[in-house]
Amino acid sequence: MKGIIIRYFALFTFVWLISACFSSSRNNTPVLEKWVAEDESAAMQLSLISDTLDIVAPAGLTLWYNEFLTGNYEINYRIAMLMQSGEYDRLSDLNCFWAASDPLYPDNIFARSAWRNGVFKNYNTLNLFYVGYGGNDNTTTRFRRYYAEYYGVDEDRVKPLIAEYTDRSHLLMPDKWYHIVIRVERGVTTYSVDGEELFRASLHPGEGDGYFGLRLLQNHVRMTGFQVKPI
Repeated sequence: MKGIIIRYFALFTFVWLISACFSSSRNNTPVLEKWVAEDESAAMQLSLISDTLDIVAPAGLTLWYNEFLTGNYEINYRIAMLMQSGEYDRLSDLNCFWAASDPLYPDNIFARSAWRNGVFKNYNTLNLFYVGYGGNDNTTTRFRRYYAEYYGVDEDRVKPLIAEYTDRSHLLMPDKWYHIVIRVERGVTTYSVDGEELFRASLHPGEGDGYFGLRLLQNHVRMTGFQVKPI
């Protein structure tokens, strides 16, 4: 089946609406889902192949799931990093944000989308959790908590490292499909890969509320089966 290829050459963010690629956890039927992209390159490529989204990120890219998540919930999806000799087939940075919010605009995380523009350091202005899976050219897998209150005040306190792996079994493998599950439940958030819990952190009330974002950098991935469900 031929894919639908979409290229973007704008210098601002966009809202991309796509149906049939992801399913609703509430009734398990295809629905129209909204994703908001912040694309540093202004040249990302999206291809819809059956029920799988192919994403090429020439530079920093954040794809926000456009739904504010609150309470107890689970995010899960399957994702693979392609290494097929493409220009941006780079085995690094299968990353994500969750529970993200902008303290300057608590009711609208997209108020500064154009300013963030996919540039990684600009996300230091948000409160969020972050996993950098296979970061630093696939030498580290790290879990961080971002504290926007320290932005411009004390950069060392903006995103402290909570935990880290450097062993081969917790780094990326080419063309391997990973099942990612992120949970926020009863004062705890966890991040698991293929049934193994890698990271865990305690939450104060409200700290798990916010947006999910897939975060990529100069790479090529395929994602399918994205779901969010209350738990």
